[in-house]
Amino acid sequence: MAQINKSTEYFNTKLYTGNSSTNAITGVGFQPDLVWIKSRSVIRDHVLTDSVRGIASQIHSNTTDAESTYTNDVTSFDSDGFTVSTDSDVNGDTFTYASWNWLASNTTASNTDGSITSTVSANTTSGFSIGTYTGTNVDNTVGHGLGVAPDVIMVKCTSTAHDWVVYHSALGSGSAIALNLTDASYGATGWQNTEPTSTVFSIDNAANSVNQSGQSFVFYAFAEKKGFSKAFSYTGNGSTDGSFTYLGFRPAFCIIKRTDSASDWVILDNKRNSFNVVDKKLESSNSDADTTQTACDFLSNGIKLKDTTTSYLGTNISGGSYIYMAFAESPLVGTNNIPAVAR
Repeated sequence: MAQINKSTEYFNTKLYTGNSSTNAITGVGFQPDLVWIKSRSVIRDHVLTDSVRGIASQIHSNTTDAESTYTNDVTSFDSDGFTVSTDSDVNGDTFTYASWNWLASNTTASNTDGSITSTVSANTTSGFSIGTYTGTNVDNTVGHGLGVAPDVIMVKCTSTAHDWVVYHSALGSGSAIALNLTDASYGATGWQNTEPTSTVFSIDNAANSVNQSGQSFVFYAFAEKKGFSKAFSYTGNGSTDGSFTYLGFRPAFCIIKRTDSASDWVILDNKRNSFNVVDKKLESSNSDADTTQTACDFLSNGIKLKDTTTSYLGTNISGGSYIYMAFAESPLVGTNNIPAVAR
């Protein structure tokens, strides 16, 4: 199995300031296949653009909307980043933005591993793939291209309005949770109560949000990779001395959601917070600007919770059940195994 020596060759957060004109964002370190952009300074929708659906096709993590065609949002994926145009969701004059960037394969291929054919861009080294398929309202399987079972799958209907549907290995195939909502997790999901395999994930005949007949869907699939990414769960204790979760790396990015009660999806990264404590929060489930509220410390080998709030932004509410997905700043494996120290 290929080993990741430099995390920023596969995932990177890039901050930038808008100019309401052509704006080439460089310094990502690779040509991204998925760019997720959120304004930090003003209320604006999240914008997700990927290479499989195409540059002009935008979806929003905080809405049920189908994809829209915008020629003035992201206009190209470049060798060291991406270019944005005049739309204020991605490039308002003097507005500040966070972008989260993932590398898949920079190519697409037809995948016939499932009972329906998908079009996939997959990176088996980093455990990330993007795919599209068409629903049938019949029990089906969809090929994801990772070669190992994914730990997180995010599915969105792109041709009509539906909630996002998220699978997380800590919840299992009997539950799902919506990326665009604050709701707790729910049962009777679209996964056929069947765990994903090394080749496919299952979609249910009665779940329009993942399998409506004739409608188009996109998925983003993530598999844990030692020293680079981890999906996990924890229970909050409501204390500044919260639990420590060992990751095997200093986090560069994590997204957290309480699953047993309503709460926001909280997005943290090491660029908005280059030093501890980590307290700059954006939420995939709404269009709000950056909120400042203590969440945790990013340590050289994991995350130490420090949150005492009981609000929807809380990441450590006493007795609360949470899921996480985290990506590394620097792995503790391979030839680049000098840890990124806590700052």
